Amino acid sequence: MLQDQVVEENMDNELDDEESFFQDIDLLQNHGINVADIKKLKSAGICTIKGIQMTTRKRMCDIKGISEAKMEKIKEAAAKLEAHGFITALEYSSKRKNCFRITTGSSELDKLIGGGIESMAITEAFGEFRTGKTQLSHTLCITTQLPGANNYPGGKVVFIDTENTFRPDRLRDIADRFNLDHGAMLDNVLYARAYTSEHQFELLDFAAAKFHEEPGVFKLLIVDSIMALFRVDFSGRGELADRQQKLAQMLSKLQKISEEYNVAVFVTNQMTADPGATMSFQADPKKPIGGHILAHASTTRLSLRKGRGELRIAKIYDSPDMPENEATFAISGGGVVDAKE
Repeated sequence: MLQDQVVEENMDNELDDEESFFQDIDLLQNHGINVADIKKLKSAGICTIKGIQMTTRKRMCDIKGISEAKMEKIKEAAAKLEAHGFITALEYSSKRKNCFRITTGSSELDKLIGGGIESMAITEAFGEFRTGKTQLSHTLCITTQLPGANNYPGGKVVFIDTENTFRPDRLRDIADRFNLDHGAMLDNVLYARAYTSEHQFELLDFAAAKFHEEPGVFKLLIVDSIMALFRVDFSGRGELADRQQKLAQMLSKLQKISEEYNVAVFVTNQMTADPGATMSFQADPKKPIGGHILAHASTTRLSLRKGRGELRIAKIYDSPDMPENEATFAISGGGVVDAKE
């Protein structure tokens, strides 16, 4: 018998915890900020008290209808509601207990990255075409909805597609592996197709508003792929500085969303040939695009490469808490699975 969908259950008791995870921007009303100004902030994607602290004074003044005096008043009220000074490592450690991990569908790959895709962090997977980046994204759309280790209740997914590679039929195949109801499963994935880098940025504002609207319901934000549209919109060295600046703002936004709403962020990235590498006798003359800005913004970086047949090899390229290591997984009709020996 098909097991019914997981997401709606376990939600009620979850919501209380998640609502206390962030403070709603409406609390500013108690500190003399009027409803019209709060509405203006929400329209700019600022929906929490933490969100105000994460926004610069300059950007806040750029919001239509927010003057410098209003901005200072809002900042002052937010400071009263949420302390943003230092806390002890012990206090931070108890905050980190809210973090969860989402399984990738392969226990070997999970082990490599410390249990799965981590919340409040950006996990980046890069590799050439057909190394399994999009297949991993599709598998995560399903595994996010399943209850997991450490009382993880399951949740919904937001998928931003920049390369037109999202296929609902592929999700149906993967759902069959876990005996999930197709209709309910597809209903839990919110999909958007981005056409320009600016549109991609706007979609992040919509996603943040959605996370605020339904606290604790969404657990994963996927961007496949993060750099494709930047490659198209900015060309040549003349526009490189502008591109990297815009990219830095987008990654900063992603990081803030992940911390503000306690969601996991998974992005895929493309590769480029490195002409200088052949001169220094490097084994692999290809490197991920996005430069140092993307390298520093990603919390965990996974390098994917093709093995024999359906096998793929993932390597930890950069991580704050996991050693450099490799894992082999396979791509099957049911998505990402463990490699058969």
